[in-house]
Amino acid sequence: MTSSAFARPPSIITGQSLVHSGEYSRGHSPNNNRALSTGIKPSSLVEHALTTFDRIANWARNGSMWPLSFGLACCAIEMMHTSTPRYDQDRLGIIFRASPRQSDVVIVAGTVTNKMAPALRQCYDQMPEPRWIISMGSCANGGGYYHYSYSVVRGVDRIIPVDVYIPGCPPTPEALLYGIFTLQKKISRGRKLRMWYRK
Repeated sequence: MTSSAFARPPSIITGQSLVHSGEYSRGHSPNNNRALSTGIKPSSLVEHALTTFDRIANWARNGSMWPLSFGLACCAIEMMHTSTPRYDQDRLGIIFRASPRQSDVVIVAGTVTNKMAPALRQCYDQMPEPRWIISMGSCANGGGYYHYSYSVVRGVDRIIPVDVYIPGCPPTPEALLYGIFTLQKKISRGRKLRMWYRK
């Protein structure tokens, strides 16, 4: 395959969460005395347990991302293309859902108009936590060709917080998959329980 996302070894794409990555492939055993994502020793047994649970929860979230398909324009065709056998997003655990209550990722693909903005915000509010947003294409990122139109929102980040931006008009399916891999890296670095415990 000629895609840059597929040409990389799996250890680069998803960090240290794979068995074939880093120190495991060189015959070293993992160091269990360190907090898993920071490299700092846990201060207590509770901190160690929360760190381990965070890692397990992040691994599960990485392997089962269910995006809400919010296709608004021509970028949605490229988003649908990632579901075809050539790219096969199902092998990554990505299954499109039609309901925001069943999804944890929104892929906003296309031009967001002023009349569509409240519907997008309502879908975002109906999603369970934790939730992530991927902005796909130049129209969703900043308005694109229609930036100066009276009816277009100049970037989806004015309505909802965005985690990953994918540039292009329209972006290729490889770019969308690379954006998904980037989001998986961000998810694997999450520290939800540890931050809650420290409050």
